[in-house]
Amino acid sequence: MNLAATAAAEARLDQIERARRVVMDEQRSATDALVGHWYEGAWIERSWRRCLEYGLRPADPVGFDVLPAQVFVRVEEANHQLVTAARPVLESLGRAIASTRYFAILTNEDGVVVDAHGPIDRSDRRATAITRIGLDLSERSVGTTAIGAALAELQPVWLHRGEHFFQQNDCYSCAGAPLFGPDGRCVGMLDLTGIDAAERPELKHLVTQAARSIENALTLTRPHRLVLRLNWPGRMIGDDDDGIVCLDRDGWVTGSNAAARQMVPALASAAHGAVHCSELFAQPWEPLFDLACTSGEPEVVEVPLWSGLRLGCLPQPAGHARPAPRPHVPLRDVEIALIRKAVAESRGNVMEAARALGISRATVYRKLSQKAPQK
Repeated sequence: MNLAATAAAEARLDQIERARRVVMDEQRSATDALVGHWYEGAWIERSWRRCLEYGLRPADPVGFDVLPAQVFVRVEEANHQLVTAARPVLESLGRAIASTRYFAILTNEDGVVVDAHGPIDRSDRRATAITRIGLDLSERSVGTTAIGAALAELQPVWLHRGEHFFQQNDCYSCAGAPLFGPDGRCVGMLDLTGIDAAERPELKHLVTQAARSIENALTLTRPHRLVLRLNWPGRMIGDDDDGIVCLDRDGWVTGSNAAARQMVPALASAAHGAVHCSELFAQPWEPLFDLACTSGEPEVVEVPLWSGLRLGCLPQPAGHARPAPRPHVPLRDVEIALIRKAVAESRGNVMEAARALGISRATVYRKLSQKAPQK
């Protein structure tokens, strides 16, 4: 690590320590106290305060308690579908992060570990302590972590060293994203954790994408006769960014993913009762079944929403809804793809993209000058 990067890493840790003193010792707001150098983790402060309200103290030892066997049997049975849907994604993540000293943890909606995958150093008790199946990693149990915070805040998070509530946990760095089921309810979370590892805030983007893949797989496990893959006109249909809606033979929605619920607000009410396809689109729904059953290549059609907006729609019959598996790509190509996406999202502002990724502008230029990602 060069001198500039070392200085930036030390400044980051100093900022975290200052925020801890302000919130935990002085009982003040980190945002108010750090005027001129605003601390970006407002959600972290909320988590710290929740932990203090639970009666936890930063210097207390952390037990890392596993659920009683009879309790975990019920948890395991209830989360079998989640574990099955997530396993291929965890395996892919394990390859992507193999050289970064990070590994993946999957929990249920209560923060209980139901699976773990990746380069886990079993000789390191700090790794084995948090990757045991049945371990309670909820905020109330182990304080502020990416797991507890993602489940409490219901948003992707990045957490580094001293941003964890307990002092004992300041060896960890982690990214986490909540997982939402086909009915829109939170069903768990996905976490990427490193021990004494370099800060990698870009992992928040990676874990968010991986969470989306798991959610899509969960959606497709719902009984259905037709799958509608949705996206805005001009966008390609066929990847994990698609909205996914599952329908039964009578046109009732049996499940949808988060992207579809954002595109079609009427789907949000599925958590409170049955929703019919006729409530989604301002056109007859039966022709969508006819299109899916025609021979030849699937055809993308435009469908009108009741709001007046239009969506591209690819109807697919049951059994043909999963996109073709993607080839494995080297970690370097994954990194370059993440950087390209960050630059695109910042509208070409390299400095802004570098700041969002936690790397230098020179690193952005160097990575982008390398060979383009493999297709």
